[in-house]
Amino acid sequence: MLSFIDKLKTNISDKNSNLCVGLDIDKKYFHDDVSIDELMDYSMMIVDATRDLTSAYKPNLAFFEEWGSKGFYWLESLISHIGDEHIIIADAKRGDIGNTGLHYANAFFNHFRCDAITVSPYMGKESIEPFITDSSKGTFVLCRTSNESSTFIQEDIFSKVISVCEQLNDKQNIGLVVGATNDEALKDVRNLSDLPFLIPGIGAQGGSLENVLKINGNHLDTTLINISRGIIFAGNKDHDSIRSKTNDYLSQMRGFNG
Repeated sequence: MLSFIDKLKTNISDKNSNLCVGLDIDKKYFHDDVSIDELMDYSMMIVDATRDLTSAYKPNLAFFEEWGSKGFYWLESLISHIGDEHIIIADAKRGDIGNTGLHYANAFFNHFRCDAITVSPYMGKESIEPFITDSSKGTFVLCRTSNESSTFIQEDIFSKVISVCEQLNDKQNIGLVVGATNDEALKDVRNLSDLPFLIPGIGAQGGSLENVLKINGNHLDTTLINISRGIIFAGNKDHDSIRSKTNDYLSQMRGFNG
């Protein structure tokens, strides 16, 4: 069985794409009384418009959980619609220990059939270990995130997060979440680690795609660059607008020559 990192490399290579489409289907971008059925149809359309252009999808759990049981049905339906040809990352930011962590892992890896999950390491290695027991399932650990005040805490501990992840990566299934909005922070993490990166912050958050590509030029075989609002709410929020914007981003990635 392929390790998650090998699966990631194969997927990026076969699709010639470092793109991860973030599925943050926020109801505030629609009319006031938008229904969950409308949002479900919209999310399916995004997948249909981008399927051949992206390596991965990252559904953000918050936008499904707020709908309760109907939201979980929507998530199940969306994952089924994506199918098995892409990396599916549950952007869940879980981070509990012991038996609780194992149940989270079972939920996202076995019930929802996601390939990877985002995890917070704040409680130490015990908050990562429950998610890495299966070598074929990936865990992207929050390291240097893209929000404005992240440096206040992360500047002092990010190197420890890297160290813990390197030590735990014997099954080759750990990566790091590193934001695109702070070039120096991104460089600092890349200088310390060869682990796969999941990089949010391009598009609406203002990160530079060109800089991300330059900083990770020798590691693009395991780098996923996530774009959410910049793609999923592009133009007139229709199939053609979303596909066109996705092509724009992908062309920049494919045109990078180091």
